[in-house]
Amino acid sequence: MKIRRILATAVAAAVTTPVVFLSAAPAFADTKPSPASTQKPAAGDDTLSTHKELKAAVVKAQAKLDGLKEQREAVEKDLDENNIDPKLKTDLAEAQKAVEAAKAAKAEADGKLAEAEKALALPSESDEEKALKEKAVADAQKAVEAAAAEVAAADLLFEKADTARDDALVALSREHERLSREIELAEKELADAKKALEDFETIGQECADDKTVKVSLDGPEKITAGTSALFSLRVSNTSQRTLDEVEAYAFAAAMPDSIEDEDFFEEYITVEWSSADVLEWTPLTENGNAIEVGELLKGGHHDVKLRLTVAPKTPAGPGVVFAMGAYENNDGSCGIGAEPGTAEFDILAAKGDKPKPTPSPSTTTPAPVPTTGGTGTTQQGGSSNTPVADGNLAATGSNDALPMIGLAAAGAVALGAGAVFVARRRRAGADA
Repeated sequence: MKIRRILATAVAAAVTTPVVFLSAAPAFADTKPSPASTQKPAAGDDTLSTHKELKAAVVKAQAKLDGLKEQREAVEKDLDENNIDPKLKTDLAEAQKAVEAAKAAKAEADGKLAEAEKALALPSESDEEKALKEKAVADAQKAVEAAAAEVAAADLLFEKADTARDDALVALSREHERLSREIELAEKELADAKKALEDFETIGQECADDKTVKVSLDGPEKITAGTSALFSLRVSNTSQRTLDEVEAYAFAAAMPDSIEDEDFFEEYITVEWSSADVLEWTPLTENGNAIEVGELLKGGHHDVKLRLTVAPKTPAGPGVVFAMGAYENNDGSCGIGAEPGTAEFDILAAKGDKPKPTPSPSTTTPAPVPTTGGTGTTQQGGSSNTPVADGNLAATGSNDALPMIGLAAAGAVALGAGAVFVARRRRAGADA
């Protein structure tokens, strides 16, 4: 569904806002602006891309691809024109001349040896004449052997020069192959950059924040660490038309003791949902799970139960649960809730080894009233003291592997949590 993809962009500002907002909390309490130089950047900001950055990425990828293509064209030209190191060409040409000269000298020596042998075959008038003929044959034979050695040496020199030339051409061919592979990767990189930019621009044009889907939350004001509590979530269609597909997203977090604490998305609170249509408790995790509302009639609403399970190790302090709605219609229109719903609560310290009360039936079997004609309601609130099962905590931490929807939800709840933090600072100041 498109809204799964667009939600991250819709609340990207919320992702970058929380820690800046929190770092300015003392100034908010004193109604004085916090200097920009003291504002703390949100963790993970470098993973978020703005429109300007996406356009720059396309330009960079295009320039990289163009540069690689220019390099490959130059290599192709060198291959076509046999453009290698001039010295290699000179060495090869000289080696070729040396081979030709050695072969000519060998042929000449072979001719002289043949003449000497022919003369020796003729009758000699004296022993002295015969001896001279035999010496001429011997000398001619030595000359032939020397010429043959020169030919062998010239051939070896030519072979080395020819191999050096071939190696240079092979190197060009390999460089051509390497550049071709780099170009394939660069083309994919450019295509990905263009797709990211197109998605960003399409999201911004097609799915703006609006108030079509409204969400409201209600639940207990206090939850003891190591127990679970029920919250009621209502998703309403405020428009004058039926929405073809509606989803909601929820996230809960414990607030930090200090505004300097960057790890306030610790693995403290698990969120599950259930409704009249989905009776089993379904976890909402960082994998981007959504509350599936489906079609929602104009003016209608859909009620959902949220079960928050707070880990025993959770420190006492404020907490918040956040919810957001989104929709998409068959005609392509879509939107994201402009006003997220939040519910604040206090997290009480775990009761140690004291016996836990018997779990109430409401924690094991959800009892939402079915929605009929878009006007159904559900019982609000409710809590339990059901202990948390070991090893069953959802990873709600904000990290580089956080998927798109989880990242969006985390960012938006952080913004709501920041408001809680500031509000509590104000209340503490007033009580003092």
